[in-house]
Amino acid sequence: MAGRGSYDARMHPPPAPALPAEWIDSRRAAWRLVVILLLMTLGSGGMYVVAVVLPQVQQEFGIGRGDASLPYTLLMIGFGVGGMVMGRLADRVGLQRVLLLGALGVGSGFVLASMAQGVVAFSLAHGLLLGLVGSSTTFAPLLADTALWWRKYRGVAVAVCASGNYAAGTVWPQAMSWAMQEWGWRQAYVVLGLGAALLMALLAWPLRRPAPPATRATAAAQPAAAPASEVGYLGPDARPFGMSPARAEKVLWLAGLSCCVAMAMPQVHIVAYCTDLGFGAARGADLLSLMLFTGIVSRLVFGMICDRIGGLRTLLLGSATQALALVLFLPFQGPVSLTVVAGLFGLFQGGIVPSYAIVVREHFPTAQIGHRVGSVIMATLFGMALGGWMSGQVFDLTGSYRAAFVNGLAWNVLNFGLAAWLLWRVSGRPAWWRFGSKWNA
Repeated sequence: MAGRGSYDARMHPPPAPALPAEWIDSRRAAWRLVVILLLMTLGSGGMYVVAVVLPQVQQEFGIGRGDASLPYTLLMIGFGVGGMVMGRLADRVGLQRVLLLGALGVGSGFVLASMAQGVVAFSLAHGLLLGLVGSSTTFAPLLADTALWWRKYRGVAVAVCASGNYAAGTVWPQAMSWAMQEWGWRQAYVVLGLGAALLMALLAWPLRRPAPPATRATAAAQPAAAPASEVGYLGPDARPFGMSPARAEKVLWLAGLSCCVAMAMPQVHIVAYCTDLGFGAARGADLLSLMLFTGIVSRLVFGMICDRIGGLRTLLLGSATQALALVLFLPFQGPVSLTVVAGLFGLFQGGIVPSYAIVVREHFPTAQIGHRVGSVIMATLFGMALGGWMSGQVFDLTGSYRAAFVNGLAWNVLNFGLAAWLLWRVSGRPAWWRFGSKWNA
């Protein structure tokens, strides 16, 4: 038995000692958040770069717009599945080792994609390496870690962390557009991918220690101080929204899927859309960067709103404003008006995905938060994957993106209806009444 114990110790060494509880909400937590923000920016680049190269890949491989969307679809599926796997792996071996694995996935994924001679190999490199192994390590595990380091400003901290995903959308399309003009898309993939992997490996070092013990104790306990009307009953027998946790999770799954099918239409196809309108791919990359830059502002603002009105009302607000932005894409197709609409779309929809983490925190048993957050976030990523592929297929069938925008709007209406229904079940009053009374309280 002693020999077996020694073997287990070598294979699974104990984690580094936890840090003092007073580091929660401290300056050290803020520096850690900065590092996490940089890591998420570096690791999330693949999903935005593939949108920039989509027109060239389609032309070089001789495929339709729907098939050219397949790499993004597989990347987002791998991203979602990998988020759950990497989150559990981080609990076992530590966040630093998972991030090192992610750096390897990002670097090898970009390099192998640059060598692909067909859409199948190109798609597999994105789905298995960039998505499943690479980008997945820099989203759900980092969101979970951030929530453990903050208490008073948890909503804002989670929003800052999630902003790294949109910061990637601001930086990477511009970098890829420039690199493509200098070297071509294949060499650009190699240079940018290896550079990102190296920086990720270096930034993983400051995250080698786990969260302070006080937050872990809180996560294991069942707090009863918060009133049920504000955050829900968080005990082991909780019934979120008056349903079993499993059924409530499925409803949030559908809500997350539907909102992100709608969200994916402009994000994935804006470059190709601008190319079809005659503005060129570079202009499309500029609009994508603008859209995701305003998304950063949106996530910060929605984070502050979320601390004020709660996650479910924030989700409802984000769904309504995203629907408005999708409607505006239909009549406005000029270079100036499209720029304004793209900026508004990012500003209106950026707070939707982070609000799901807060909804789970407010309404599900505390001990289930990690699993439930990972599951719902995976549904949103599946929605992005489905929306990117579906929009390409609709374009191939109709020869226009107008029907694709209408399809996204229909999915958005479904999301709004689900969010309003959940709020009605919690409040017992019309959703608009409870939203207004909570805001004015």
